[in-house]
Formats: sequence, C-alpha cells, structure tokens
Amino acid sequence: MEDILEVYARPYSQEFPVVCMDESSVQLIGEVHEPIPAAPGHPVLMDDEYVRNGVASILLEVEPLGGKRKVKITEQRTRIDWAHFIKEMLEERYADAKKVVLVMDNLNTHDTASLYAAFPPEEARSLAERLEIHYTPKHGSWLNIAEIELSVLKRQCLAGRIDCIEKMRAEVAAWNTDRNNRQTKVDWQFRTDDARIKLKRLYPKL
Repeated sequence: MEDILEVYARPYSQEFPVVCMDESSVQLIGEVHEPIPAAPGHPVLMDDEYVRNGVASILLEVEPLGGKRKVKITEQRTRIDWAHFIKEMLEERYADAKKVVLVMDNLNTHDTASLYAAFPPEEARSLAERLEIHYTPKHGSWLNIAEIELSVLKRQCLAGRIDCIEKMRAEVAAWNTDRNNRQTKVDWQFRTDDARIKLKRLYPKL
C-alpha cells in the first residue's frame, strides 16, 4: 500500500508520467420493445424485458496529474488485448516519456509476459524496459485511481442500455474526448502518514 501512496506523492513529470490502468467487462443489452420517448408529464418509458447481446471489455488508463485518459473497448479480455493496449500507450500516447510509471492490479494478464505473448522478444523487451510497474495490494484495488475513473465512466456514459459494441465505442469515445478537453485531474489526498494512522489495524503489531 505504501508503495502506491509514495508513487502518487511524486511530482508531475512528462518524462516519467504516473499512469493508472484498469479493465472491466460490461454487458451489451438490447431492447425487446422500443422505449417510448419522454413527453410532458412522463419520462422515457422502457420495457422491463431486454435481450443480452454478449459482453464487451473496457481497457482504461488515466494520468491523474496530467488530466488525460484513454478508453478502449474490445470484444474480449485476453493477454493479447492488454499487450496491444500497453504498446499503444507507450508508442502513441507517451512516445516522448523515458518510462511510464504504471499502477495496476495483479490480474493474471497484467505482466510483461503478456508482451512476449503478443510480440517478438526484441520488441517485447523494448516495451517492458519502458515500464515501471507498481501493483496494488490484494484487496487494495481502491488504491487504483483508474478504478475510480471506471466508475465515473459507467455512471456517466454506460448507465443506460447499449445493444452493440459499435455504439458503445462511439459513446465512450465522445465521453473520453469531453473528459480530456476538460483536463479533469485527480487530486489524491490520502498519504502514507494518513495510512499509518487511519489504517493502523492493517499493520503488523510488533
């Protein structure tokens, strides 16, 4: 825990940006009957029946001090998808950074072995060398700022029914652009000293 808190306490750096990453799945839900549009006196009327159209996967990165994020919607959740997302992060969005300080959870696809599964060894090694990885502790996913950003995305953009991945990609892209244009940053206030007081029960008793 303290490792993550110390990372969040670092000053902003373009050469060593702190980026948090998380992923989640969301169901694609279609309508059986078309909703009745809102009108004076009543809101949108939606039938309780719905149809499941599969599941989409969300990959999200957020740079708390830079006010930037990137969301990618994929059809599946595999090592290869994660590896390509990381490659795009390093080569497109952070091409000028010496290293990306990456905070994420311990999901089995979240390691440099996934890079070797997706790319030739020379390329995988080159990508891995530009990562400084910090894992959140077990049962400590609340420390990952990307998880907070995911909850904002789901609340603001994915609360309604979306029936296909193309529509989801379009709506998420619009949300992503608007949030980046606003340069919405994250002011993380919980520090190591706070943890030692407020979470004292989690520390060993000597």
